[in-house]
Amino acid sequence: MIAVLNVHERTLPAPPETVGALIDSLGGEDDRLWPPDWPPMRLERPLSVGVSGGHGPVRYVVSHYVPGRWVRFRFTGPRGFEGFHEFSVEGLDERLSVLRNTLVVRPRGVRWLAWALIVRPLHDAAFRHSLDCAERALTGRVARPAGCGWYVRLLRAATGLLAV
Repeated sequence: MIAVLNVHERTLPAPPETVGALIDSLGGEDDRLWPPDWPPMRLERPLSVGVSGGHGPVRYVVSHYVPGRWVRFRFTGPRGFEGFHEFSVEGLDERLSVLRNTLVVRPRGVRWLAWALIVRPLHDAAFRHSLDCAERALTGRVARPAGCGWYVRLLRAATGLLAV
């Protein structure tokens, strides 16, 4: 079975503890990491191991969580997608950190086609916007904002994956 590795990261002008606080805010009332113009991340309880949640049609459970450093969400739906996505922070020095989103997924059967044509473009756009949210939360601005190309805009309209 072939797996997909998809990584998005951004170097941010903040210590790892400050960036890690953004990870800790995921799915909460003061979520400063999830992009507001995408279907919201919703968790059944505050971020902790075993909590179920999702965004849009994607369902998952928190399988690992180290506060201020790392959270991993294991996919539970839709069927045909096995794997996880996670956020982690790596300190480069006392003033710089890397915020990283890593996705590892094994699409089964016809889900390969859905991954290539629909899921990957939407995932890439959403997580680039998430990194924009992190940069804005830490600096008050975004040096090079992520955009959505025509294909992603078409997919969002066709699939109804707009913020609700």
